Amino acid sequence: MAVMVMKVPTNKIINALRIALVWVALATPVSGYAGGFTLEDLDGKTHRLIDYRGKWVLVNYWATWCPPCLSEIPELISLHNDHKDNDLVVIGIAIRSGSSYKVADFVEAHHMNYPIVMGYRDVTAQIGAANALPMSYLYSPTGEMVSRHDGEVTQQMVESVIKKRLN
Repeated sequence: MAVMVMKVPTNKIINALRIALVWVALATPVSGYAGGFTLEDLDGKTHRLIDYRGKWVLVNYWATWCPPCLSEIPELISLHNDHKDNDLVVIGIAIRSGSSYKVADFVEAHHMNYPIVMGYRDVTAQIGAANALPMSYLYSPTGEMVSRHDGEVTQQMVESVIKKRLN
C-alpha cells in the first residue's frame, strides 16, 4: 500500500497554527465589565471607556523595544483607520519604554495615529496587568471586556472576533 505524503512548507504550517491559536485566544471570553477606565494620552486628551459606548475598544499594551510590538503597529494603524469613525477605536499603552518624550518621538516616527497612553501603575491598575508584550484587551460596545490576548494581533484577527460575537 502506497502512502502519499504532501510537502507543505513549514512556514505555512507555522503561520496557519499561529493564526488559529491567536483566533482561539481572542475568542476566549474573559470576565466581566471594566471598572470604567480613565486614561490621559500623550496629547493630554482624556479617554474614558464610557465615552466609547457603542464602539469596540482594543487596548493594546506595547513597548518601543519589543519586536513583536513593532511588527503589529501597521496592523493596529490599519484597524484604527478603518474603524475609528464607525465602530472601533485602538488605544495603545506604552509599557517600560522610557520618558513620554521618547515615546512621543517613537510614535511620530512610526506614524501611530491612535491614542497612546503611558503605562504607569495607575493605568495598568485600571485595565489589567501586562503579563506579556504585546498584550491586548478587547471591550464590547457595552463596555464588557470580552477577550484578552497575549502576543501579536492582526486586523483580520480582531475583525473575526468581533464578527463572531455579533453573530
